[in-house]
Amino acid sequence: MDLAVEGAGADVAVVRCTGRLNMVSAPALREAVTGAISDGRPRVVVDLAGVDFMDSSGLGALVGCLKSARSAGGDLRIASPSAQVLMVLKLSNIDRILRPHDDAATAFDE
Repeated sequence: MDLAVEGAGADVAVVRCTGRLNMVSAPALREAVTGAISDGRPRVVVDLAGVDFMDSSGLGALVGCLKSARSAGGDLRIASPSAQVLMVLKLSNIDRILRPHDDAATAFDE
């Protein structure tokens, strides 16, 4: 999986993921989110538009990242999940905690 982290405001980071979010790549996602939080961006958007597959390890990584962000006084949002990722989120009921947003740019607009 490829990851790119970019700033999207004073305290917001966008982590763009491409590929498979699974047992092999989940630690890299956790590291990217932890790095963004450490850099003073506790509000994180994980853009899943490029993720074509996610398993339970990927799901666990997202939940762990959410806990890290909230512990730092921020939050984690997900954006643009593919059909397969959305199915995993719905089957696990995690979509109730991590509501999918249409795109990364508007994930924190409320």
